[in-house]
Amino acid sequence: MNLLKWNAMALVVLAACGRAYADGPVKFTPVRSIYTDGKNVGLAQPEGVGCGIGSVLVVADPGNGRVLQYGLDNDSNVPVKEIKLPQVPFPIRAQMNLKGEILALDGKSRRIARISPAGEFAGFVDIAGAAPGAVVARSFAIDDKDNIHILDIYSGRVLSAGPSGNFLGEVPFPARHGFISDVMVDSSGTVYLVDSVEGKLYSARKDSKEFSLLSKSLKEYCDFPVGLAADRKGHIFVVDKNGSRIVILGRDGSFQGQQLGMGWKEGLLRYPSQICVSGGGELIIADSGNNRVQIFSVSE
Repeated sequence: MNLLKWNAMALVVLAACGRAYADGPVKFTPVRSIYTDGKNVGLAQPEGVGCGIGSVLVVADPGNGRVLQYGLDNDSNVPVKEIKLPQVPFPIRAQMNLKGEILALDGKSRRIARISPAGEFAGFVDIAGAAPGAVVARSFAIDDKDNIHILDIYSGRVLSAGPSGNFLGEVPFPARHGFISDVMVDSSGTVYLVDSVEGKLYSARKDSKEFSLLSKSLKEYCDFPVGLAADRKGHIFVVDKNGSRIVILGRDGSFQGQQLGMGWKEGLLRYPSQICVSGGGELIIADSGNNRVQIFSVSE
């Protein structure tokens, strides 16, 4: 390859790595980023972020085999707690319930572990009374009543259980789908799914027995959607992993804009994986390819 062609390709790559999206009325402003723990050990491709009660943030850091708990009101970015357990050697999702317990999904066993507020293993989530069939968890969500909703990719369903693990119900995946990668529950109890391959969102209202198509294909805006979050203002935030951006939808599935883009600088992303909304309305993103967690304020 001659020098002229190489330089042309390099310019294309650099342009792509600095590409940012800023469409629509909703705007994101970088607040700060988390790169390390209190011992200056860097995050290693963090996969999961969970916004807990108050100003608590939990981070699934699989590259280091741990879950970290931070206080968002502490600007020093020093975690309150580091949790390493043999039962969860590769955590890819972590969320906190109202009792201060952390639920962490291990990416190897595909089981969800309960972790006590003291950081001790308190057993796995097993749903008593569920219909027969193996459970292989890809993701999960905790609602406002501490019910847990498990994305079971083996049996093709969302399993719902009460705080103690009692079976509440299940809803099968849509009949025609590609790969369902994340589940979310909003404040009304509506459950949402995102299909990474087809680029579609589905929803099921509380007590519904099936999922309905919420949005037409998002392929015009998304390369590979993998994560979901919602705020209390009616926005749904969709993580586009390969596009390194956040797509914003209304609760009716309507497109409302897109933010951020591919890059290494603060305010840009590289292959993000999950998102959550803090109690104060900040948007928190697991910026996996940049080995950090980024925090954004949201305005309209």
